[in-house]
Parts: sequence; C-alpha cells; structure tokens
Amino acid sequence: MSVHDELTSVQRCLEDLFRSIGRLEQQLGGSGLEMRRVRTDADHLRDSVALLRQAAASPAAPSRPDLVTISDAPYDLSLWTDTDDEGLGARDRRAP
Repeated sequence: MSVHDELTSVQRCLEDLFRSIGRLEQQLGGSGLEMRRVRTDADHLRDSVALLRQAAASPAAPSRPDLVTISDAPYDLSLWTDTDDEGLGARDRRAP
C-alpha cells in the first residue's frame, strides 16, 4: 500500500474509534477522569495523524544546506585597523 492509502486507512480507524468513544460516553457518562483521558488521547492521536498527513503531502526538504568553503589563508590585517575593541571602547579614550 502507498503512504496515502495507509493514512486513509488510519483515518477510517480513527473515525471508528471516535464513534466508539462517543457511544461509551453516552453509556458511562463523559465526566469521569478515565473517559476524559481517553477522549484527550484520541484527540492527540487525531492531531498527530493530521501532522503526518501534512508531512507526507509536502515535498521533502533538502537534507542539509550547501556547504561553504573557508580558506586557510590568513586574514587581511588591514580589516582590523582603526576599529574599536568591542566592550573596551576606542583606543585613545578612557572609560568613564
């Protein structure tokens, strides 16, 4: 089976589960802690299947970004002249 077929099958099973939970709530009452937990777990399962469906529908993202090569050559020292040392202020000034 394809992924789409499997997800459709899971969706049908979830619908059956929700119908069964609804019948149980009518018979047992929906105010008990156990029933609320079952309902909450089923809601989480529905949300998870919806996320799976979205992930299966979207095209696959690239596995990793393009690599950038960094040269081993030394930096040009003129890049560092006439600059302030961060956090220390300018060379010819004193801190307050």
